[in-house]
Amino acid sequence: MRWLSVVTLALLLALPVRAAAHPHVFVDATLEILFDAEGRAEAVRIGWTYDPLFSMTYLAEQGLDADFDGVLTAEEEAQLAGFDMNWAEGFEGDTYALLGEQPIALSRPEQPTATVREGSLVSTHLRRLAVPVLPIGQELVVQVYDPSFYTSYIIAATPVLTGRSDCRVQVFEPDREAADARLQAALEELAGSADVETEFPAIGSAYAEEARVSCAS
Repeated sequence: MRWLSVVTLALLLALPVRAAAHPHVFVDATLEILFDAEGRAEAVRIGWTYDPLFSMTYLAEQGLDADFDGVLTAEEEAQLAGFDMNWAEGFEGDTYALLGEQPIALSRPEQPTATVREGSLVSTHLRRLAVPVLPIGQELVVQVYDPSFYTSYIIAATPVLTGRSDCRVQVFEPDREAADARLQAALEELAGSADVETEFPAIGSAYAEEARVSCAS
């Protein structure tokens, strides 16, 4: 997650439990696949609900929700919108699309929103597929993961399909036992390293969750 402010990152790394090992931030993701008038998948609306600890830390840093009632004013929501969209060059947004095994580029984020719900920051944004696709014969696959595993993502609800009624979507979870074994092996290789955070391997894809979309015709 390459948009964290220096202050937020420092606060999170100072927390003894979360700093001991990855991940540090936990996000429940939602996905909405949007189809165009020709029945092609053209965009994905992505929602991120952050864990309460990260949410509290970020809101306090920004001076938002000063009365701690868990409700933002319209002005605060306007200030917050897009807070997690200031992406570093080359950052893929922790969301990946493929048609079968062929990667599909996604646009930069559009239409950002943000609010607070039940103590957690909730944001949404839209990303367009570089080329609209028909998931017939080959599935449209949308994966969510952070390659660095600084952030842990799960797909928290069945993705929504908007614009077609003859398609289906299934969510697949990773083999967590196998992923944990890879993580443990990577950590053992880093044993004694002076800077585990900097040298932490790109293990996040082993924990990828994905939605697979297919249509009848």
